[in-house]
Amino acid sequence: MELQQLRYVVAVAETNNFTRAAERCRVVQSALSHQIAALERELGARLFERTSRRVRLTPAGEAFLPSARECLEAADRARAEVAAASGEIRGRLAVGAIPTVAAVNLPVALRDYRLRHPRVHITLTSAGSEDLIERVRRGSVDVAFLGLPPRAEPKGVQSRRLAGGDLVAVVAPDYHLTDDETDLRSLADEPFIDFRAGAAGRAQSDEAFAAAGVRREVPFEVSSADLMVDLVRQGLGVGMLPAAYAPRFPDLRVIRLRDAPTRVEYLIWDNRPSPAATAFLELIP
Repeated sequence: MELQQLRYVVAVAETNNFTRAAERCRVVQSALSHQIAALERELGARLFERTSRRVRLTPAGEAFLPSARECLEAADRARAEVAAASGEIRGRLAVGAIPTVAAVNLPVALRDYRLRHPRVHITLTSAGSEDLIERVRRGSVDVAFLGLPPRAEPKGVQSRRLAGGDLVAVVAPDYHLTDDETDLRSLADEPFIDFRAGAAGRAQSDEAFAAAGVRREVPFEVSSADLMVDLVRQGLGVGMLPAAYAPRFPDLRVIRLRDAPTRVEYLIWDNRPSPAATAFLELIP
């Protein structure tokens, strides 16, 4: 069993197509097919069902795939560890971030990291805090930036608290509310545009309204800050954004809240960061 064979199996499993897998691996299809067939003979089981229309994993292939990925990740880590011992950071860095991260200037941080470590392949994923915690636990993301309610902490990962901050209400310029500062009770009758119920980005607002003894309606649930802002611009309701993030939308009117919801941003990573991840952690103050 060779690492290259494992790479071919993973490529076919992810593309569901031998031709696209061969293109990804930069080999001719016949060579890829030959190596996978040789591996299947060694294992004594078929890994893929092949028809003229599709390719899919067999039960044996489903069982084999996670271990194949683990082997490839271990090999990549071993190479990165050897390079780091020689003073060179290389490998991959998978970064995750909530859409409204404000504690750091993430684009600048990624630029500085690339200048320092050009041999590292960087990827960025945007997702909610709960999803990012799970991805770091699984190892598909190396480091991630979260935003959580004040009493919540990331579980099952290493973490560093970055900053806390208030949320503000944002409305369209011609929205009927006129005060620049108010409290949550005065907003009780307004329709709200917020993240889905149960998400960390929603929980910080829900907890603050509950503490104020206020019930509110959220007829518009969104999965991204950009969609929230688009709906706010149409005058459909009141949005809630971190105070440090809201200035990115100068066309919206900001209403400060005397009893504002708050959130805390965290940087998280797994228990055994790669050299590439360690170098990134060292870059973030």
